[in-house]
Amino acid sequence: MAIHGSQDMLNGRRQPKPSHEYAVPRYRVTLVRENRAVPPSSPLNTSVAAAALLRPLFAGLDREQFLVCGLDAKHAIIGVNVVSIGSLSLAIVHPREVFKPLILMNAAAWICAHNHPSGGDVTPSQEDRVLTSRLRQGADLLGITLLDHLILTEERCYSFADQGWPGV
Repeated sequence: MAIHGSQDMLNGRRQPKPSHEYAVPRYRVTLVRENRAVPPSSPLNTSVAAAALLRPLFAGLDREQFLVCGLDAKHAIIGVNVVSIGSLSLAIVHPREVFKPLILMNAAAWICAHNHPSGGDVTPSQEDRVLTSRLRQGADLLGITLLDHLILTEERCYSFADQGWPGV
């Protein structure tokens, strides 16, 4: 078996050298619209308006989902992104995944929401409170105002903002 003296040879052929041996790969990050739905033109100024807009997105789901709704500077909706799909009683949410779509949307403000599909109880868990606190801290750091965190069931709604952000 012959061993070539050059690392540039592979199967008897000279391999081209990269023009930049230590080049850094470049990436383009873009936001892709999944459908052509026309967002409502009125701003989301209340938890009732936000719940009415977001509740249909949770209709018929058998597991928890966590989503973010990006808003412009006048609180008109830019878009909605599903951040996490979980199980019957849990959706794992990490701030990195929450803020990525909001930054790409160029959101000035946002609302987050998740459902409780296992019943009509909208009482926030301790995990919900800790998550909301972390998300508020991240939002303050990034300069993207968190207006509310809603917990929705088919008929009821809990608004952290309306309740004065208790435990947060």
